[in-house]
Amino acid sequence: MKKILLILLAATILTSCSNKQKEEQARQVAIKMVKDSLRLDSFKKAEVAKKQEEQRLAQIAEEKREKRTLLLSEQREATANNGVASSTPTVHKKKGWSDAAKGTLIGGVAGAVGGAIIDKKHGRGALIGGAAGAGAGYLIGRGKDKKSGRVQSN
Repeated sequence: MKKILLILLAATILTSCSNKQKEEQARQVAIKMVKDSLRLDSFKKAEVAKKQEEQRLAQIAEEKREKRTLLLSEQREATANNGVASSTPTVHKKKGWSDAAKGTLIGGVAGAVGGAIIDKKHGRGALIGGAAGAGAGYLIGRGKDKKSGRVQSN
């Protein structure tokens, strides 16, 4: 619609003026108007994009608030039951390596290095020392896991 109006405006200016200087001025005015309208359109697009981003951030914030509210209500329910298990238990997944895994790795490496140094046949000593160290490291780490509650005692 804007382009049609601009074209009509430019056409009327061009037909009414026969002087080349006036035609050039009219052409420059028409070009300036088109550029200005394009700038305004880009500003409007930027405003729309900004509003959409604000709405997306508000939606994310609302979801976080809902999750917090849900967790708080579960905690209150658990407190109200005085330690009695609720109908929907909350399971917290442990992150990272267990102490048993860390102990196995550290014990295996230390045992392999020690066995290679002690035995004259380095390959055999590294294998035996690595196996012994890994076993000992696992047992020590498993004990730590039981104490911390990561692993349930049978």
